[in-house]
Amino acid sequence: MLIPEDRKYSSDHEWAHVDGAIVRVGITDYAQDALGDVVFVDLPKVGASVTAGGVIGEVESTKSVSEIYAPVSGTISAVNDALATSPESVNTDPYGQGWICEISIVDTAQLDALLDANGYGALTSK
Repeated sequence: MLIPEDRKYSSDHEWAHVDGAIVRVGITDYAQDALGDVVFVDLPKVGASVTAGGVIGEVESTKSVSEIYAPVSGTISAVNDALATSPESVNTDPYGQGWICEISIVDTAQLDALLDANGYGALTSK
């Protein structure tokens, strides 16, 4: 299972890649593997306010539907529109082309509540 060191992780299996005040969000390799083949991604709306831990969308697979949670609070500043025609990118490249959205973060201190790669690895190996 791939767990890049350059990200933070939620216990709900989202990853957060921080670039200044922008946090790019997606689901982890562990999550996409558990879901199976992704067939649809319900993206949040650009401009929407989100709260850490709140639902921002859904990922639908051949097995089930899973909610996507915001790892931080802020405003949705971008979404990955390419997922409308290529939802399988969540499976094939969860940390790259399969990203879900970007959040303009309100309080960077919220990042301290997220797990680092080692912490997420420990969580998923239980």
